[in-house]
Amino acid sequence: MTRRLFPGPFFALLMVCLIAVLCPHARGTAKPTTAVAATPAVRIQPNEVRITGLGDNSAIQIAILLTFLTLIPALVLCVTPFARLLVVFHFLRQALGLQTTPSNQTLIGLGLILTYFLMQPVGAHVYQDAVEPYEHGTLALADAIDEGTKPLKGFMLHFVRDKDVALFVDLSKEPRPHVPSDLSMRVLLPAYILSELRAGFQIGAVLFLPFLVIDMVVASITTSIGMFQLPPVVVSTPLKLLLFVMVDGWHLLVGSLMKSFA
Repeated sequence: MTRRLFPGPFFALLMVCLIAVLCPHARGTAKPTTAVAATPAVRIQPNEVRITGLGDNSAIQIAILLTFLTLIPALVLCVTPFARLLVVFHFLRQALGLQTTPSNQTLIGLGLILTYFLMQPVGAHVYQDAVEPYEHGTLALADAIDEGTKPLKGFMLHFVRDKDVALFVDLSKEPRPHVPSDLSMRVLLPAYILSELRAGFQIGAVLFLPFLVIDMVVASITTSIGMFQLPPVVVSTPLKLLLFVMVDGWHLLVGSLMKSFA
């Protein structure tokens, strides 16, 4: 059975893919030898420039590399907690009654930093188990990708729901695995992102409730005293902001989110 070139997409394996695409003859399945590997030569002639030593499939490899680079943002969304964090932050902004504060750039930046904090141990395992052996020539590309996806699978399996996994196993018509680690990335990726979206909406709904109570109380008071000309949101927004600041809301929210991934 042949192995696919990119069976387990993960941004920490970008180094492996870059080495495989740019230097396919210097690294890969060949065993390390004492001979010096041949490097591409550049021949310059009048009205002509040639690069030799890259092989006949260099154009295809460059196209694969450029395609893979464009998919990195989507992969970060699909295989990391970034989607859950971003959903919760947007729910918080809507619950506070703020339209553009904090800005989208601020929320995305905060989400990326927290995602790096959570995924750094997984990336370290990927680097130790896959990237370093591949750089030293002890693992082939396909074996390095297989080893690199194991820590990622372990992280995703810890948070994915059995219901979502069963759904995509049935849709893919794949045989049911004996152990969770036997799941293919084709099944695990959509199941994980679906579970993360559900978790984000659950946290956002719970986060919305106390601010909704404040909106209802303020609307009832302003209506009962006849303040029809003043929208209730004008009064409730400063109260919600004051409450959020007094309880140190960012500290509590980020702390709770980080502990949910423990």
